[in-house]
Parts: sequence; C-alpha cells; structure tokens
Amino acid sequence: REVLSAAAAAGVSVAFGAPIGGVLFSLEEVSYYFPLKTLWRSFFAALVAAFTLRSINPFGNSRLVLFYVEFHTPWHLFELVPFILLGIFGGLWGALFIRTNIAWCRKRKTTQLGKYPVVEVLVVTAITAILAFPNEYTRMSTSELISELFNDCGLLDSSKLCDYENRFNTSKGGELPDRPAGVGVYSAMWQLALTLILKIVITIFTFGMKIPSGLFIPSMAVGAIAGRLLGVGMEQLAYYHHDWAIFNSWCSQGADCITPGLYAMVGAAACLGGVTRMTVSLVVIMFELTGGLEYIVPLMAAAMTSKWVADALGREGIYDAHIRLNGYPFLEAKEEFAHKTLAMDVMKPRRNDPLLTVLTQDSMTVEDVETIISETTYSGFPVVVSRESQRLVGFVLRRDLIISIENARKKQDGVVSTSIIYFTEHSPPMPPYTPPTLKLRNILDLSPFTVTDLTPMEIVVDIFRKLGLRQCLVTHNGRLLGIITKKDVLKHIAQMANQDPDSILFN
Repeated sequence: REVLSAAAAAGVSVAFGAPIGGVLFSLEEVSYYFPLKTLWRSFFAALVAAFTLRSINPFGNSRLVLFYVEFHTPWHLFELVPFILLGIFGGLWGALFIRTNIAWCRKRKTTQLGKYPVVEVLVVTAITAILAFPNEYTRMSTSELISELFNDCGLLDSSKLCDYENRFNTSKGGELPDRPAGVGVYSAMWQLALTLILKIVITIFTFGMKIPSGLFIPSMAVGAIAGRLLGVGMEQLAYYHHDWAIFNSWCSQGADCITPGLYAMVGAAACLGGVTRMTVSLVVIMFELTGGLEYIVPLMAAAMTSKWVADALGREGIYDAHIRLNGYPFLEAKEEFAHKTLAMDVMKPRRNDPLLTVLTQDSMTVEDVETIISETTYSGFPVVVSRESQRLVGFVLRRDLIISIENARKKQDGVVSTSIIYFTEHSPPMPPYTPPTLKLRNILDLSPFTVTDLTPMEIVVDIFRKLGLRQCLVTHNGRLLGIITKKDVLKHIAQMANQDPDSILFN
C-alpha cells in the first residue's frame, strides 16, 4: 500500500509536472492510510520522477509544466463572483458526469454490451472522429486546446481567440488593453460552445471503457472552455460598460482589466474538482501545472464551491462511485463511524447460523481438512485447541493449507488421508503402525488480530482501516466466538446508513 501511494505521487508528478501536487494527490485521493514515512517516500518518488522528466525535457522548453502561462494583470476582488459561478458550474458538471457515467457503466456491466469491449471502443472512436473533425477545437489534441484556452493574447498571437480589433496606439508595459472582439473571437465562441457540448457527451461515454481514456484532461477541457467563454463575456462587458459601478472603481477605459485565460484556468480547476472532489491537491496541481502562483485564492474559491455544490447533489466522487459499482471491498477513510454497536452485533455466525468452521490443533486428519477446504470458500480458518473448549490457537490461510498438503503428499513418505495434522510444537508419541503425522505449525499465524465481543464497532472499523485487515477474530475470555470480515464491516456501515446490506454485491 505504501509503494502504491508513492507510485501515484510519481505518476501525477510526471503527468502534470507537479511533484508536490502528486504527493498531496496521493494523500488526499489514493491512500486511506498515509503514515509519515510514506510521505517522505512519496516525496522522494515524485522528486525522482520530476528530475527524470526535466532531464528528458519532453516539451523542448526546459519547463516541467504542461500549460505554462504568464498572466500580467492581477485579479480584482469583484472577480471572485464569476470565479464562484465557475465553481458552481464545475460542481453541477461533476454531479451530472458521475450520475450519467455510472448509469452507462452499470448498463455496460449488466447487458450484452459488456461482452464486446473492443467493438465498443471502435464504435465510440469512430463516432468521436466523425463528430470532432469538422470543428477545429475538437480536432486538435485536448492538451493543445487547454493550452490555447489558458493563453493570454499577445501582439503576435494568430489564434482566432485573439482576433480582437486593435484600437490603441501604444501598449503600456507590454500589457494589451481590453479591446472589442473581432469576427474571429465571435466565430471561436460558437465553435467553443459546440466543443463544450461534444466534450461533455463524449467524456461521459469514454470514461470506464476498456481503454485508458483519461479523466483529468477531458474534465479540465470542459472547465477551460466554460471559463474562457465567461472570461471573454466579462472582458467585453468591462470594455463596453467600464462606467458601471462594478467596474468603475478598478477598470478604466483602455486598461487591461480582465484576463480570459485566468477564467479558463479557474474553470478547469472547478470542473476537475467537481468530478474528483479534490481540494488541496487540486489547487497545488493547478498552480504547479500553470506556474500561476498569484492566483491561488481564485483557484481555492472555485475548488471549494465546486466541492460543496457537487457534494450537495451526491456524496461520492467518481473514484468512490466506480469502486462501489465494481464491488471492491474498500473502506472509505473520509467517513466517520459514530454508531454505538459492538463487535458481537456484526460478527458471524449469528444466533441461528451454523457454527464457525474451525480446525483443531491435534485431532484432524488430512482427509478431514481436505473435505473442509472442498466444501467451503473461506480464505482462512481459525485453529482451536478442541471443539469443546474453542480456545483460540491461531489462524491459517486456505492457500497455505492447500500447498502444504499437496507438497506433503508428493514429498513426505507415508502421508496419507488418515495422517493426523498437528499445529502444536511437539506431536505426542503415536502407537506403532499409524501413518506419519503432518506438522503444519510453520504456516500457522500464532498472533491473529482479535477483539473481544464487547469492543465498540467504531474501534473495529478504525482497526480495519489503519491496518488494512481482511478479517478479525472475536473472542471472549480466550474462547473463539466468531469472525468479522471486511465485507461484514462494509455491510454493517450500509445498514447503519439505512441501506439494504444485501443490496451490496462484492466482486
């Protein structure tokens, strides 16, 4: 798990040139257990990844970042209003994307569609190509599109997004004043609006297919388009109505007031936050990605608003929703368990259930154990002194038992079905002519994790999260009473949240 955390940090570090953002992403999104030593290891992995990327210099510009931008004008306090509006849009997009994408993925899993993954990929690819080719903004790669949307128009820019009418004589300090939009800008706005609709629809269908089609860049593209549209709208509003009260105090005619590229950057952060529910790591990734350190407050405002709006419409981020859809037994670390139930309320077996399947330490034959293995699907078995005393000795894994018995039958002379299996230190003297015994003390876990029957479930849930347990044995005065598995814990949490525990299907 710790290596996985470091690997996730290194991955984001390379993908976005954001080593610190990668470490925080690993902490916030990937890991449900993140001790301090993992922080240093993730930090080191991200550092090595960023150093390697810098030495390769893939962009040919000696920069780590993918969309490096330099905005010349500071943002104004009033602009927090459109930034928060972008946050609301990001939250709405996140909630819409998660619901529709999960509905489509569920359809894929439960219908014939899931049996033809290659055909689905080819069909979606063909439809994407046909719909995307006529529009220059969908035709270009998404990274290029985002880079163009983040761009602050300069004198030499030939992009349609920078086709403004030039009504100025000199440019003060290299800053271009706000100008009226030309034909190219209006044409680009229409094309971007169509691009926004296509990106929204196509992203819903592509995420979850049997192909590594990403989530970060498409979500950022949706937000960047919405942000650029709003930014150009605000810029034109400030140009034509600079005498309005909202602009009057800080935006004089011929000044450079509004930066549309900044709105694109904030919109990208808002939409990515709405989908993934990231906050801290998202802001750090965005300012590392763009180099826009001055714009942390707008990014924070948009990310926070986006998370609040998306959480109001559905508690789960896209990763949590897919974990639940795929039936992975994953304990969410962000949710607190605050109910007053005890371990005895959750453990198996219940009152009317058959007794727990156990092995005894010195009275079962090879045949008995093989019968238990063939008749059950459990991943392990508690070992007790005897069925009468039920005093716990340890826990043995199913796969270790199978391998040990197979090896003994092949390599150890005389081991047959009637041979006694011992989990004790010393086997007692046997009568003559009895088959050799099989000692399996070495595969026995002598310190399985145990709790008493009166342990609060709040502590049990915390133990499962922190230690990554698969199962935990329940005892009373040393006698084995039952077992709690991770799936039992998840079903109990669902039950406490008034859900039907039987509706949760594990893969």
